[in-house]
Amino acid sequence: MKNIAENIPTLTQKIREYEDLYKRPSGSVSLLAVSKKQTQDKIRQAAAVGIRSFGENYLQEALHKIKNLTDMDLSWHFLGSIQTNKTRKIAEYFDWVQSVDREKIAYRLSSQRPESSPPLNVCVQIKLSNEEKKSGAEVEHATKLCSLIASLPNLQLRGLMAIPAPLPDLESQRTCFRRLKLAFTNLKKSHSSIDTLSMGMSNDFEAAVAEGSTMVRLGSAIFGPRI
Repeated sequence: MKNIAENIPTLTQKIREYEDLYKRPSGSVSLLAVSKKQTQDKIRQAAAVGIRSFGENYLQEALHKIKNLTDMDLSWHFLGSIQTNKTRKIAEYFDWVQSVDREKIAYRLSSQRPESSPPLNVCVQIKLSNEEKKSGAEVEHATKLCSLIASLPNLQLRGLMAIPAPLPDLESQRTCFRRLKLAFTNLKKSHSSIDTLSMGMSNDFEAAVAEGSTMVRLGSAIFGPRI
């Protein structure tokens, strides 16, 4: 395994190659480093080579990191499923929430966002796979949820996110992601603030770039195995 300082430029170059291959504008896909179960030292190593956006799934672990890395200008994205008893801390400490999938959570995040903070950037998580335990709103419900988020005073609707089930090949991955791209394109017609399509992880980000992702979420490809 190469070290973090080598992994990030290699992955960034790979993203640019995929942009070129699939006729995407150069620089149109950003990289979110998924740092759950990774040490603060590894986050600092990633930041030292230009990464500023980090994604976390577990609230208590994330809060510990955020509080201990305040000397760095980082953007924190919450990616995990959201229980109602977690919304206050998420609203207080994160810059983005990519996993809003129901109205109750949206209301709570808006009401609990500190007035001194800018609006919380929000993506609606969409369920693309028929997995009962998978979080996410159904595609057909996304329009209503997006409209609600756009109306709330302390939230900024930014786009859609999905975590599909693992699929074995590029074409099946592309077919899955295409559904999300269609929903994204349709919602942009009604909401000018929508600019983020967060899809693609370490095992399928080529397919995601091919189908229009604007943000890929890479963890093990950057950091190696989790602690």
